Amino acid sequence: MKYLARVASALVLGVSAVNAGEVSLPQKETLLGLPPVPVPKDNPLTLEKAKLGKQLFEDKRFSADGAISCAHCHKPELAFSDGLPVSEGIGGQKGTRNAPTVINAAYYKTQFWDGRRPSLEAQSKDPFINPIEHGLKSHDPIVQIVRTDPDYRKQFRQAFGLEPDRITMDHVAQAIASFERTLVAGNSPFDRYQYGGDKTALSASAIRGLAVFRDKGRCVSCHVIEGSTALFTDNQFHNLGVGFDKIESRLPEIIAAYRQAKQAGKEIDETVLTQGEMSELGRFIVTGDTQDIGRFKTSTLRNIALTAPYMHDGSLKTLEEVVDFYDKGGRDNPMLDGGIRPLNLTAQEKSDLVAFMKSLTSNRFANLQSNKR
Repeated sequence: MKYLARVASALVLGVSAVNAGEVSLPQKETLLGLPPVPVPKDNPLTLEKAKLGKQLFEDKRFSADGAISCAHCHKPELAFSDGLPVSEGIGGQKGTRNAPTVINAAYYKTQFWDGRRPSLEAQSKDPFINPIEHGLKSHDPIVQIVRTDPDYRKQFRQAFGLEPDRITMDHVAQAIASFERTLVAGNSPFDRYQYGGDKTALSASAIRGLAVFRDKGRCVSCHVIEGSTALFTDNQFHNLGVGFDKIESRLPEIIAAYRQAKQAGKEIDETVLTQGEMSELGRFIVTGDTQDIGRFKTSTLRNIALTAPYMHDGSLKTLEEVVDFYDKGGRDNPMLDGGIRPLNLTAQEKSDLVAFMKSLTSNRFANLQSNKR
């Protein structure tokens, strides 16, 4: 309990924490190295809306067993991830994919590992009615709660100017998305070194690691660093070979089974979290293009030291394992992206690369313990 109290106190620097009670709009000093937060025209970001979204984000009533909230898989003390290889929902059921951090999710052009939703608003609706996650049959119970709960009635009136009978699930989604857009974090040691002019912000090892990251390691091909900002993602999808061995021998059968499920009207979200083999089809489930089989979204590397385990299936436990994985050229399969090949890094270069990635932790999360779950 003392550790969690220290964590909560460490998260008050402008970012909202589910347990800390503070919500604030993105501040300039916390955005060093990041572009302005993209906000849709039909959902302007306001403090009232974000505060409401936080409360919705942590409400356990929005689940079939009253035990699961959005915060169940996106815990502030774990940098808004859950520390598990794959997430667990109602009744302890395991899904098929690792829960990515919500921090800086506002900068993704698509949401989920396969990019099946175009926005935070669209993404936020899916977990509630997934049988593995929140387990509701429909969104109706959520709408009923927010229309009848006195506190929610007041907050929706303040945030949207709505009377209770006009509140819809779209408004719930807009509020949750607004809260998530306050969970942005730049101003890491790397940012202070690269964009703030502080050449003492990085250790000698991290500076060498940055050079490896840019050159021999070829990490910037997908984890992009630009002139004035760095999202550390290309917002594209790649096949690294992770998980492909689970489906390679039966690929035609699995594709056929997926197409049959789709024709039967099965929701994509339900399919990928309840059918392990179909989940490994990756981006293909969205596009139907066979070239997208096994491709998953490039994750941001910001705060990466705090969000283990790694990859879409949580199969790599540490940053050292991740570096070794890339050094070996991924996992061989016939659909591996052409840019993935052995790097032949030295032990020193690997160590320096890890040191650099640890420098991507925002100052507001610096007191969290990395890789200790």
